[in-house]
Amino acid sequence: MQRAIKLWVTTLFITLVITFFSFSTANAQSLEPYTAKPLCLPGAYRVDPVDCLALGPSTRLTEMASVGLTVPARPLPAVKPDPALNTSPVSIARINLDATEKAPLYTTFEDATQQVNPVRYIDPGQLRYVSFINVGYFNNKPYVQLRSGEWMRASPVAYTDFQGLAFSRTPRNSFGWIVDTAEVRAAPTYSASLLEKVLLREDVVQIYSVQNADKTDWYMIGPGQWVERRYIRQVRINTTPPEGVTNGRWIEVNLYDQTVSVYENSQLIFATLVATGVEPFFTQPGLFQIYSKKATETMSGAFEPDRSDYYYLQDVPWTMYYDQARALHGAYWRAWFGYEQSHGCVNFSLGDSNWLFQWAREGDWVYVWDPSGQTPTDPNYYGAGGA
Repeated sequence: MQRAIKLWVTTLFITLVITFFSFSTANAQSLEPYTAKPLCLPGAYRVDPVDCLALGPSTRLTEMASVGLTVPARPLPAVKPDPALNTSPVSIARINLDATEKAPLYTTFEDATQQVNPVRYIDPGQLRYVSFINVGYFNNKPYVQLRSGEWMRASPVAYTDFQGLAFSRTPRNSFGWIVDTAEVRAAPTYSASLLEKVLLREDVVQIYSVQNADKTDWYMIGPGQWVERRYIRQVRINTTPPEGVTNGRWIEVNLYDQTVSVYENSQLIFATLVATGVEPFFTQPGLFQIYSKKATETMSGAFEPDRSDYYYLQDVPWTMYYDQARALHGAYWRAWFGYEQSHGCVNFSLGDSNWLFQWAREGDWVYVWDPSGQTPTDPNYYGAGGA
């Protein structure tokens, strides 16, 4: 019995082996040899490789590289300028009276605290600042002494230390700043899922693509990371000089994105956020030249018939006039940049205006444009402008 079982098992094994090798031989004879190129190793291939197929992961990496995306991300060739540039050349105080009240000035500290014997007044207005050389307190309220020797009720103020970026070479792709706390989505649409990533005001981001959807522009700041227009301001790099600029030096003011880019030898060397003219006091587009530089300049004026928009700004720092009364200058009264706010001038942080003042020369070109086409270009629309 055992002998019969062993014989049966042996016969079955031999039969299976013969069947397997017969099938393998027949199948091998029926397959054609593989002669196509192998898959390339994962990587970005800007030129189609000759000896392999750039498929699979390589396809995605190549698509990313075509817009400047790398893994890990390539840092911008930039640094923040010296923080010492933020130092104001003067001490500043805000006149904190009601905007409808005239601001009295007095000969002595005692007269100012008792509010007697005013010698002159500064007109009513919402935006009134003075520079001072001394400060005193009465009943816990500050009073400042101006360079003229006069005293008045005003409060010393701090100012933003925001600074742009100085570049060692022109970046390969665009970039920009976040101007308000921003949510990041997985795709360029409001219906896309929100990512856990949150961006804060003044964060610098690189921009690899821009798409329009849901009636707004969306900016790709990383793989599968999109931010909508209202949160971001873009620096549009263009090293081709504007028509009329022949020396490779110019300052570009972008009214739509509220940015300034500075070019030397047709290379980007500096960029920052600014605040330009708000409707109807637009900053005039065109090509201009800096005609006067002043380390400090007192500015005042009003444009509305009732003078409700009157402003008085003592010792505005680092002022560069280029288009009638319109100038590039520091704005110690601005807390945020990246939004239209001025009467036509281009407002910078103190650190940025200081940097630009040191770089710029009288005669340098200032190119003002609006890529959206929304700003009027008819010269007859514009007056002299203001701060």
